[in-house]
Amino acid sequence: MSETRKDTEALDLAQGQPHISDELLTVSDMVRRTGVAASALRFYEELELIAAVRTAGNQRRYARHMIRRVSLISVAKRLGIPLSDVQDAFADLPRDATPSQEDWQRASRRWKRTLEERRRGIERLEHELMGCIGCGCLSMKACGLLNPDDALAGGGAGPRRLN
Repeated sequence: MSETRKDTEALDLAQGQPHISDELLTVSDMVRRTGVAASALRFYEELELIAAVRTAGNQRRYARHMIRRVSLISVAKRLGIPLSDVQDAFADLPRDATPSQEDWQRASRRWKRTLEERRRGIERLEHELMGCIGCGCLSMKACGLLNPDDALAGGGAGPRRLN
């Protein structure tokens, strides 16, 4: 099976009109190129992170530039960035064309701030944990991990001292 298709019956993403498309990728092509499961592609479509056009037979076809979007989603997931943040970053990017350099720079600036905040949080956590490793006993009253009799349970789920 060829990696790309020439689908004359695909719908234009911006206009909703039939047109002769550029080379389009099938679902299996996208799975092979991105390493992302077909179910994940459908989920990303539901979230409007990516878009597909439909053939007359109602099969999905993806523009080649969707590979970059899926790759960025994968990287974001690996870094622990929520899909809602990815949605925010993609909100300013065109879905019906390859984003311009300016588009990517805008998205990159937004992600840079998010990543810097995450890096600072990780550094704080590392500092706390290194202190615990040095202590080794978890018996100090100042220890952020010590929680005698689960006293912090009333504050809700999740960590209370190590944020």
